[in-house]
Amino acid sequence: MQRYFAENAVKENVFHIKGEDRHHIVKVMRMKEGDKFICVDPSQNSALCSIAEITDEHVASEVVQWIEGSSELPVNITIVSGLPKGDKLEWIIQKGTELGAHRFIPFTSARSVVKLDAKKSVKKAERWQKIAKEAAEQSHRTMVPEVFAPLDLMSLLKLSGDFSYKLIAFEEEAKQGEDSVLYRTLSSMNKGESLMIVFGPEGGLADNEVSLLQSAGFLACGLGPRILRTETAPLYLLSAVSYHFELMG
Repeated sequence: MQRYFAENAVKENVFHIKGEDRHHIVKVMRMKEGDKFICVDPSQNSALCSIAEITDEHVASEVVQWIEGSSELPVNITIVSGLPKGDKLEWIIQKGTELGAHRFIPFTSARSVVKLDAKKSVKKAERWQKIAKEAAEQSHRTMVPEVFAPLDLMSLLKLSGDFSYKLIAFEEEAKQGEDSVLYRTLSSMNKGESLMIVFGPEGGLADNEVSLLQSAGFLACGLGPRILRTETAPLYLLSAVSYHFELMG
């Protein structure tokens, strides 16, 4: 069933859907009064709703039944990606959203081929956020992951102080068979805690970047015995988190 994220909380048992979502309901899905869809409020509560009224400004959808349960990971995972080439970051955001990521932070790494100025960064971030929203609707999430405009390393280090755990996916550790750091980290995490994990661009992280991250409390970890591409590694990590917290129990 189609799912939409409401910008405002329910009022008198009715959600008012506006903007692009209203256009999608009316012009793309061609829904009529009485048709039903899922609406998610800003507090991540989901409800089965029925269209009560369609106007030029909004779609008024009345709550039929609130839906129990959540599809969210029990821990908050922030994926930090050194800016990759082409549309790889879009792929990471789309698939990472489907796999349960809480937040995406691109950063301008020393070995990033792509360089974005402030204007392009804002425009890109708007597109990335739209991709995350559409993927969250498709995968029946109860929240839309936040997507940052690209940060430099110093800004990233400052932001990292807010996280419970911090890791670097470092291929040198993978080559040495060091996968226990990831296991120990996930085993130590409790529900609601946060993990920030940094992935390099195609050329990997520079030695000085790894040193600065480690000085800020990041631990280097491997992701198994194979060397993964920059767009594959975040998806491996999220799959491992899902298995550890959602399937092992």
